[in-house]
Amino acid sequence: MENSKEIKEFINERKSLFWYIPENEKENINQETLVEFILNFGNDKDVKRLFELVGLTNVSKIFQSQIKLSRNNYFKPVRHYFNLYFNKYVH
Repeated sequence: MENSKEIKEFINERKSLFWYIPENEKENINQETLVEFILNFGNDKDVKRLFELVGLTNVSKIFQSQIKLSRNNYFKPVRHYFNLYFNKYVH
């Protein structure tokens, strides 16, 4: 699935966060990768914009499915914080 214009712009404005993804593939990363990188490496404004673009509930669903995997790439403090955050604000 191709990303919307707004999501492509969001990614392009934060290219440095996606350092290992080839330039010509960054705009069309999947939402799972987008969520993981923004929650791990983004700042508070990046996270807020991610919630606006993807939706708080959708970000929560993606995050929850990712942390259930035996191997996930979230930093421990990030995983802990957003687990608490989504448990409080997403019903």
